[in-house]
Amino acid sequence: MESVASGNHCTVTEFFLAGLSERPELQMPLFLLFLGIYVVSVTGNLGMITLIVLSSRLHNPMYYFLSSLSFIDFCQSTVVTSKMLASFVTEKNIISYPECLTQLYFFIIFGIAECCTLAAMAYDRYVAICSPLLYSLSMSYKICSSLIAGVYIFSVFSASVLTGFMTRICFCKLDVINHYFCDLLPLLKLACSDTYINELLILIFGTLNICVPVLTIIMSYILIIASILHIHSREGRSKAFSTCRSHISAVAVFFGSAAFMYLQPSSVNSMEQGKVSSVFYTTVVPMLNPLIYSLRNKDVSVALKKILQRKLFM
Repeated sequence: MESVASGNHCTVTEFFLAGLSERPELQMPLFLLFLGIYVVSVTGNLGMITLIVLSSRLHNPMYYFLSSLSFIDFCQSTVVTSKMLASFVTEKNIISYPECLTQLYFFIIFGIAECCTLAAMAYDRYVAICSPLLYSLSMSYKICSSLIAGVYIFSVFSASVLTGFMTRICFCKLDVINHYFCDLLPLLKLACSDTYINELLILIFGTLNICVPVLTIIMSYILIIASILHIHSREGRSKAFSTCRSHISAVAVFFGSAAFMYLQPSSVNSMEQGKVSSVFYTTVVPMLNPLIYSLRNKDVSVALKKILQRKLFM
């Protein structure tokens, strides 16, 4: 890291990213593994967005939220994985200070947007199952669009605050970020100025963006389960549960790994554990989401078959 100290300020020009592993024999296998994951993620998410746009069968709130989630996953995977792949094939994975903060900014935006979108999707399922007669009114196109817009506005606000306060930090310790991308906690470990406000903001925004969506999801599913238990037919209960299964799987993996990384004191947080944890919500979850929402979803399967048949017979 090159830096220029002037009074109480440091101007940092670049960092080195340590990457996921420093063992030489693992670099190429890990590169091929994560390149494959990235290709599947990009193909799956862009494919899901295209399918929802082209199929009128999927033009309803549930799939509007899913298309937004796919866009978020595509962007998040691209923001993070590109630098991770570079770390496997370069001797020293250098990232400039502006690039680092830019990556951090967009990582926070899409991470928070995913939290809020998963909560909005849980609310959508609650309305669909518990108040089906009011669904078209409660989840109109206008309300659905407002929820999606609100997610991005709040995500940009949160990222602007957290990244803005990060620019006030003076970095003059080590030059190596012990991670495969620029994240909040690994960056703070390199600081030589007071980080109390930054750590407080991370705790506040982390709690707000993990706990509030999780509580929303839990409350939604408590009401959903209570409603399903009042359905007398086994077929009706099974159908209602099947619409929620994929969402629950995505929620468990994403929030579990994110909470492990951000909701524990820095004194007990191991960066090596954090790397493994963050792999799930930055690379694995974006790959899994389109798969779990398509393989178990009859509407998506039918829409895909119709699109393919239409293309084949053109």
